[in-house]
Parts: sequence; structure tokens; C-alpha cells
Amino acid sequence: MRLKYSKYLIVTILYFGLLLTNTAMAQDNKSTTDRKWWKEAVVYQIYPRSFKDSNGDGVGDLKGIIQKLDYIKSLGVDVVWLNPIYGSPNADNGYDISDYQAIMKEFGTMEDFDTLLKGMHERGLKLVMDLVVNHSSDEHKWFQESRKSRDNPYRDYYHWWPAEKGKPAFRPGSFEADGSGWRYDKQTDSYYLHYFNFKQPDLNWENPKLREEIYSMMNWWFKKGIDGFRMDVIPFISKDTSFPVITQEELNKNYLGRWDVYFASGPHLHEYLQEMNREVLSKYDIMSLAEGAGMLTSTALNFVDEDRKELNMGYHFEGTNLGYIPGYFKKMGPYSLVDFKKIYSDWDKVYENKGWGTIYLGNHDQPRMTSRWGNDAPEFRAVSSKLLTTFLLSMRGTPYYYNGDEIGMVNAKFDSIDEYRDIETLAEYERLKLAGGDLKQFIEDQKTGGARDNGRTPFQWNSSENGGFTSGTPWLKVNDNHVTINAEAQENDPNSVLNYFRKMTHLRKTNPILVYGKYTLLDKDNPDVYAYTRELDGKMVLVLLNFSSKNATANTGLYSKKGKVLIDNYGKPSTNGELRPYEAVIYQIED
Repeated sequence: MRLKYSKYLIVTILYFGLLLTNTAMAQDNKSTTDRKWWKEAVVYQIYPRSFKDSNGDGVGDLKGIIQKLDYIKSLGVDVVWLNPIYGSPNADNGYDISDYQAIMKEFGTMEDFDTLLKGMHERGLKLVMDLVVNHSSDEHKWFQESRKSRDNPYRDYYHWWPAEKGKPAFRPGSFEADGSGWRYDKQTDSYYLHYFNFKQPDLNWENPKLREEIYSMMNWWFKKGIDGFRMDVIPFISKDTSFPVITQEELNKNYLGRWDVYFASGPHLHEYLQEMNREVLSKYDIMSLAEGAGMLTSTALNFVDEDRKELNMGYHFEGTNLGYIPGYFKKMGPYSLVDFKKIYSDWDKVYENKGWGTIYLGNHDQPRMTSRWGNDAPEFRAVSSKLLTTFLLSMRGTPYYYNGDEIGMVNAKFDSIDEYRDIETLAEYERLKLAGGDLKQFIEDQKTGGARDNGRTPFQWNSSENGGFTSGTPWLKVNDNHVTINAEAQENDPNSVLNYFRKMTHLRKTNPILVYGKYTLLDKDNPDVYAYTRELDGKMVLVLLNFSSKNATANTGLYSKKGKVLIDNYGKPSTNGELRPYEAVIYQIED
């Protein structure tokens, strides 16, 4: 009896041990096994103002996007993220919203929007809107009422500071020449808060009525059929409304000198996001993305851990901030590929067992990815653009790809401040001018790592005047190189940047390993080559990316194994084991 009992006990222990192990493994693989459409999607970002103008007024519009839906579908993307198209006076190109349930007149009508949404859904494309609710326009009816009197019912929709309490403690205003985030309003002898331009007053999320209005608006859009929201600076919505003085010493000690981290650390942020999830997001099969300003590897899961019921994913700024010289406005210095690899490897590890990440290199707030991270010299532009596409579409996390990058568009590199339209660039220029700084050097700095207008120049459809974007005068100058770099010229060229992008989206779609596979960095100290594997269900692929303008090799320990080439941006990999300048190759590794 004693022997049988011992055997039974051993078997029982082994059984429950195995059960616990399997449970732990299942938890560890949660982000892999829990398949979602938004994990498998490739997101294509459209900047409407610069995509296609249908009526010759020089501004892109909804009908222009409708005209190009078949092109968008041909790219192999799944989701379109539209920058703001709501009613707006355009102080910040639509990020100052005066009516959340209307369409900007320059962009068209609500009927145009309905036609666009229907056309996208008919093609199997999903539509994600920009949600801008940290601030509104100062021309929104809420703010117009709020500033009328201190006892107005809308007063608490915004953050006001009465002047008799003295000047409020400093908060930065990102788009202001004087750098202040407070603006005096004579009508009620008070200051109002604006983290961005003075025409973008911050909304007061402490007010439950304000939150109800926002959730009602979000539900309205979801009921129209949209498929998600990208949430502009959403970590900034919660504030310490006592607005205490923050010394520079305290800031440096607690937040590493980063104002964005301080802004993202409000006391009720996650309460609001969980409430938003309960009231809105959980009711629909949609995707939700945080623009993760101030988000760190140590805080990211607070937003996207499934168990917290907040958002699906967020994107960080650590990668795109690499290489900027401290103390200057977007002045680019040399950057280390080793540091680049560490950033993306560290962020991948954040989502190893929980949550879900994103990957991007360009958007409407960034210079063109080929100019910033590749090499826009004529001999390297196409191949380095293909290399960056390979990186974006072979990493774990949902890739976000900016319109125009699929044809290898590059920075406009304007020579005069008169050619810029971006509110941020103009404010920084004015700030430097007031300080007696080097304005000529400022313009030079914006050509590579700086001005957001580099990424906002109109889409280059063909070689005709204004690149086929408009028959009128474009709101922002079209890049002169549209004569040679345009979609029409690349359409029927099998080796073009455009058709390489299509091959990569197809490769990702047909190889789940590129979506869900485990990521492992190889040869991490190699200064020229980014090498990694992706593994899933006993299969492995090897990705080799030469980020340099010279031949290079990678020590991965995998060359001895038989490998099938899945894609190579030169058409065929070299036979001597070397990677050519900006070469990208993906191997299927077989035992």
C-alpha cells in the first residue's frame, strides 16, 4: 500500500507539474497564440492634405483618396490611418479640432466620408481615425463658451488659472516662440493651459461631463463603422490640477530631463483609459493605438497589457529620437547602429509575453525615413529604402508605414523658411531669431533630421507638374525630384521600390513567423549589420540588414545551415557571404 501510494503521489505531482508548466508556457506565448486582425495588419498612414487633390484647390481631400483606393489596395496593406479630417481652422493642420463630428471643408463633406468608408470596406480595407482629445481648437464651441465667464457651464471643460493667484507655474508650450504653455486671456483675467499652440487649449479630463462628451463622440464614429482610433498624445490627458512648481533639479532627478515623461505621468491617466475602454472600446471589434509620447519600456505595459483593459498598442519615440543632439531643435548627429539595435530589441522584449508592440520609422511628425535612416544619395536611395521596408515588415509588432515611403520619397530640404508651413518649425525659427541664434544653420539642420514638412510634401504620383498631386497651386511645395521619383514610373518596374514593398507585404501575410515569431538579436555589436532571427512552430527565418554604404558581413553562426532565400533587395544575394551596401536578405533556415 505504501508503494502504491508513493507511485500515485509521484504521478500526481508530475501531472500537476506538467499542468503548471503548460499553463506558464501558454501565458508566456499569449501574445503569439491570441491572434487578432490588428496584430496581423500592415497599417498605411495617409496625410490627407498631401495625398491627392481632386478639385484643384491645392489641398488633398477625401475624393482624392477615393480616386486612389485601388492603388492603396494594391499595396497589400490592411488598414488606413487617416490624419485628422474633422472641422478645424487649421492652426496645426487639423490637430486643432473645432467640430469632432464634422468634416473639414477643404477635405469635403460627411457624404464624401461615407463614400470613402464604404469604398474601403468593399475592398477589405479598414479605416482608423485620429483621435485628438488632449486639446481642442480655441474655436470649438466648448472653449468659446468657456472663456466667456468664470461661471460658464463650460468653464471646467478646460484648465483655467485666475490671475489673482499670480502667474501659474511654468509648463512648456511646444509650438510657442516664448516656450510657455500658459496664455493670458483678458476677458476673464485668467490663464489657460495649452501644451501645444495657444490655439490648442488643453481639455480638462478631471471633468466627468467632458469625458462623457468625448465617449459619446467616439461611439458616434464607431456606429458609423470606423475600425479604430490612433490617439494623439493620449498619455498627456491627466494633469495634476494644482500645477505645482517643478524645479529643473526635480525634473532631472525623476524624469531624466524629459518633459514628455512628466506629461505622461498624470495621476488619473489609467483610470481614464480604463473608463474609455468600458464605455467605448470594449463594445466593438476595433484597434486602439496610443501615440506613446513619454512612454518608456518600464511603463508601456500599463497601457497595453490585455488584463488591464485599456488599449491594444502604443508607439514609442525612443527609436525616432536616436541621433538628435541635445540642446538643439532636431539637429541630427551621427547615430550608432548598435544603439539602434538595442532600442528595438529592448522594446521587443517588453511585449515578449504580454501586450503587443508597433514598429515605424516615419510618419507626419518625422522626416522621410530614407533620408533619416537610409541614404538618399541617388546611388543608394532605392536600395536603402527597400532595406528599411524589409526591417519594418520583418519585425514583431504591427508595422505602420507612411504614405510615399513605398516609392522611396525623400526630404524636400527646403532652403528658405518661407517654403515651410509647419507650425512647429516656424515657432522654433522665431524662437531662435528672438534669441539671436544662427538661422542659416537652423535651416541646414532641418534638411536631414528636422522639419516635419519633409514628410508632408505632396505625394508624387507622376512626372507632370506638381507630381500629379494637384492641377492648382499646392499648399506645400512638391519635391523637385518628382520628375524621377513617382508612382507611375515605378508601377511596371518589377525592381522598383514600390513593387518591392508589395513583395514584402505579401511575404509578411503568407508567413505568420514574421508576425508572431520569437525575435532574437544576433551579432549585436556589429556596427554595420542588423541581424536577427524569427522563430515559430519549429521554423526559423534569418534577417540580415546591412545599414552601411560598404560591403559587410555578419557573424550569426547560421551560414553553415541550408537556407532558402525568401527575398533580397538586390534581386539575388551575393555568393561570397558578403552583404552589399544596404543589402537586405531574408533566409528560411532549414536543418
